[in-house]
Amino acid sequence: MNSKTWLIALLLSLSFSALAIDLGEAKTQGWVGEQTNGLLGVVSHQAEVQQLVNEINQKRLEKYRQIAQENDLDAEQVAILAGKKAIERSESGAYIQSPSGEWLIKP
Repeated sequence: MNSKTWLIALLLSLSFSALAIDLGEAKTQGWVGEQTNGLLGVVSHQAEVQQLVNEINQKRLEKYRQIAQENDLDAEQVAILAGKKAIERSESGAYIQSPSGEWLIKP
């Protein structure tokens, strides 16, 4: 991993921990899951969690744009890296999105 990728991964991990207030329970309950595009997706209980997902995704997109600008990268590249890292960090039993777009339970 080169130094730029390492820095981006570190910044992303710090930004996710600040957003995890209600996210942990939503993940534990199987209401939301991590998508490959770096954003959250609604798995179930849409009415109850859509606002949470929208708020967190808005903050994530802002952070991705900031990191991209600071590192002369495309925001989509940062989002994809963030999605990969979020899926890797997701706990066993959490919902994650497969590359084909279907929801899977992480083993």
